[in-house]
Amino acid sequence: MTISAAAGRSDESGRWQWPIDPAHYDTAHVLRASERDAVVELGLGNLRRLARHDPAARGWRQIRRLLRPLDDADSALEAPPTPHRRRAMLDATAVVLRRCSETGRSYWSWTEEEWAGLLGRDQRGFRDAAPGWADDAVRPHLAAHAFLLGGFTAFYRLGSFSRLTLAWRVFGRDRVDGEIARIRTVLAGWGYRLGLEDDQLLPMVVCQLFLLNRSPHLDELNTGLFERVRREQLLPAARGNTLHAMQRAVAELGFCDPPQRLTGHHSVRASGGSPVWAAWVERWQGTSTLTPRVRGGLRATLLKTGRWIEAEHPESADPAAWTRQTCATWVAAVDRMNVGDYLQRTVGLKDRLGKPLEAATKAAHLAAVRTFFRDLQEWEWIPRRFDPQRTLGTPRSIAALLGPDPRVIADEIWAKLMWAGLNLQESDLPQTQAGTFYPLELVRAVTLTWLFSGQRSDEIARLRVGCIRWQHDGGAIAGDSKQVLARDAVCLLDVPTHKTGTEFTKPVDPILGQALDAWQTIRPSQPKFTDRRTGEMADLLFAFRARKVSAAYINNTVIPMLCRKAGVPATDVRGNITSHRARSTIASQLYNAKEPMTLFELQAWLGHRSPQSTAFYAKISPTTLTKAYDDAGYFSRNMRTVEVLVDRDAVASGAAAAGEPWQHYDLGHGYCTYTFFEQCPHRMACARCDFYSPKDSTKAQLLEAKANLQRMHATIPLTEDEQAAVEDGQAALDRLLQQLADIPTPAGPTPQQIDMPARATLLPIVAVNQRPAT
Repeated sequence: MTISAAAGRSDESGRWQWPIDPAHYDTAHVLRASERDAVVELGLGNLRRLARHDPAARGWRQIRRLLRPLDDADSALEAPPTPHRRRAMLDATAVVLRRCSETGRSYWSWTEEEWAGLLGRDQRGFRDAAPGWADDAVRPHLAAHAFLLGGFTAFYRLGSFSRLTLAWRVFGRDRVDGEIARIRTVLAGWGYRLGLEDDQLLPMVVCQLFLLNRSPHLDELNTGLFERVRREQLLPAARGNTLHAMQRAVAELGFCDPPQRLTGHHSVRASGGSPVWAAWVERWQGTSTLTPRVRGGLRATLLKTGRWIEAEHPESADPAAWTRQTCATWVAAVDRMNVGDYLQRTVGLKDRLGKPLEAATKAAHLAAVRTFFRDLQEWEWIPRRFDPQRTLGTPRSIAALLGPDPRVIADEIWAKLMWAGLNLQESDLPQTQAGTFYPLELVRAVTLTWLFSGQRSDEIARLRVGCIRWQHDGGAIAGDSKQVLARDAVCLLDVPTHKTGTEFTKPVDPILGQALDAWQTIRPSQPKFTDRRTGEMADLLFAFRARKVSAAYINNTVIPMLCRKAGVPATDVRGNITSHRARSTIASQLYNAKEPMTLFELQAWLGHRSPQSTAFYAKISPTTLTKAYDDAGYFSRNMRTVEVLVDRDAVASGAAAAGEPWQHYDLGHGYCTYTFFEQCPHRMACARCDFYSPKDSTKAQLLEAKANLQRMHATIPLTEDEQAAVEDGQAALDRLLQQLADIPTPAGPTPQQIDMPARATLLPIVAVNQRPAT
């Protein structure tokens, strides 16, 4: 036996061929009596000295039918490099012969279970099955015999076992290493650590599939083989990611289809309710053109409706049997429904179980059934017996509870999260056994996009390569980092087609642009992905190891990471901090800024089609609302402050009780001594009746000279006409004077009798910006 560079047989092109052809051998299943006697006669000692046996001797001649295929199988392998390993190979042959004698059947008839029983679940199991052959090197050679002669491929049943070594011996080391190198090249280009030369996980999985497929060529691997490995669990669960990566690489080489998405692979599909109703729901789902996620959500609600129908109205299982009365009953049932009613599973509801449904949930239930019947009628699957928009509309009692309610994150918490994102370090990233799953540049780019862009998580995950553009003085900047950092550089973000509209461009902070450029610079080349919204093949910016970053990555990884670093809880008074709450927070901050965006500007920045949608994100902060309220001057608009002089001498001496004036309202140009001044219709345009004293009069001068005089402020209410006279000027004052011309003054005469046009004067306003004490 000679050492071969490549094991087995090869055709002219160098492709490996199966070395053992059973048609060239006597494959009788039953062991002949002479063969059985010969094995027993040779005994354990002679079988172990198989290397020095005499082929012409009687005992060996009797078992040549069994020895020849075993010798040919050994010849097809790469020769053992040491005498010790050669002896192990011969011992493996002796183990096979001994088991043939024990069973009375040749190895051609052994089943997979029999080969697995002889090899054992591990080395200890092999020693129990083949006592006397305790050498650890015997089992791998025996596995090669099982593979080549018995077609054994259930290597997943052998526990810890070197598949790579077996593949080298069966297929040839150069051939196996060459095919593994092709996969490494593809994976390394995508950023996989599996592409590194010191990784041993990938070779194990590749060799397992080579042995299972009985071929060491990648172009002979097909989609069905990968699906079989997953379906029959022929690899440990821990090897699932490696298998996924390998299939992606083989698909990139053009030999199979890419793997299906792993999300929801083990989830149980919702069912229940009437079979007739469920059949209609499945038919509707297969026809509807809504997005897959929306279809899935509506389907769950429709199946819940089916369970309600089965329990309450089984006669209406067929949608064609629904009437206005059925619709009214369903609307009433939804209005009174509690959390957990008619659900297939209630896991995770916890303390919410049994509580009334929220208004938004009720509206969603009604909308789902409304959409269902609208489509069935439009497609002419059922007759039009009612109008779904009217009979299944949301009642006013429920609609009144709906409205904009942005769940804005508090400013102090948001500031801490932003600090954490700007100061992200390698040590902050989640760790796996192999280190960090994503590079720091990728995680930082995703984090800052969430903190600064105000986009939905789905839109962030679908950003394209080259989505950042820099402009300077109206022109694009051509890759000069110094220009990028210029103060007046404008950073533009191209947002792909989204939930409510087509693609658009918006300005963002340059910090975000720099983070995206940093990731794009080191981003490994990735295959194109199908955009689930548009169906086109796109170069997604956030992709690594041939996988696009999930839209749930922000909720599941980024936000918990930032909360840990910032030292803030992941839940506040409004619920969990989620990716979508950042959109409301950023929109509200822009709306409440010192130089705020208008509603229409914010609408364009968020990418909404209607300002009504923007109202669900922008919320006026209490601080902004307080400032606006103060600026509006509600109190000062309706109340004015007048200075009052109180003559304390007149009060103390009792003169005030005798009728002497003791209150003097300062009108600026004089004083009014009318006690019920706030009730005087002429208070804002004094007609100068007998209660009036000009300041230049002797009486007024004597009043101001009193030492025991107390100055106070009094507030008086204003009518609309008086308010207009104060704010709008002379024209409004003239109208006010004309209205008061025939109204008597406190002294008795009307302004017309006192010659009002010549004497009336508007009351000056003092201390209008603060409410004084009276």
